[in-house]
Amino acid sequence: MDFENIAIVSCGTLSLELNYLRQEGFLNPAHLYFTTPGLHEDPRELEKQLTDKIRKAQEKTEKILVVYGGKFCYVNTGDVTRTIDTIIHEQGGNIARINATHCMDMLAGKEQRQELANGEKVLWLTPGWIKFRHQVYKGWDKGLANENFPKHTGGAMVLDAIGFMDQYMAEKPEELLEYSDWMGIPIQPCPITLERFKSLLEEQAIALAG
Repeated sequence: MDFENIAIVSCGTLSLELNYLRQEGFLNPAHLYFTTPGLHEDPRELEKQLTDKIRKAQEKTEKILVVYGGKFCYVNTGDVTRTIDTIIHEQGGNIARINATHCMDMLAGKEQRQELANGEKVLWLTPGWIKFRHQVYKGWDKGLANENFPKHTGGAMVLDAIGFMDQYMAEKPEELLEYSDWMGIPIQPCPITLERFKSLLEEQAIALAG
């Protein structure tokens, strides 16, 4: 599939995987734009940055592929009927969004995650949630961490298709231990492939080709 006439607008959390696919030669987008990682915590800023990036992309090409989840990435508590698809639709035509609920779902589907969890309650992460942890968990203190993470009896598993964790554990073991201590649960790599992510990207590229 050729992406050369498509601009991709993505959450920065997935910049590692998308840049990997570009370097690998799978992706050749006309342009690649990233919003700040972790904006699911700030829906107003997410909407601002997303619309800004889409408009910049529209100045370059007609077809836009948005790499954001549909259910969990944007939650507007002030207006629950306003979804990320509402925002995208307001920007005009020739814009498609990847068919997934969040970034973890883009890399491994629900059934695969259930199989990998082996009956345990697992906190799923992507490499971006490790690299950009201070942005993803901006404003969180130890108390909030204690409320949310220890209930994941299966610990945290990083869906890693790019060899990020091997390098991270070799180069920054202290950071990983500190992150794990802060969460109160172990963090371990979960090697996968990028085949699901590739197929989801291709699916929307085909839709945009019309």
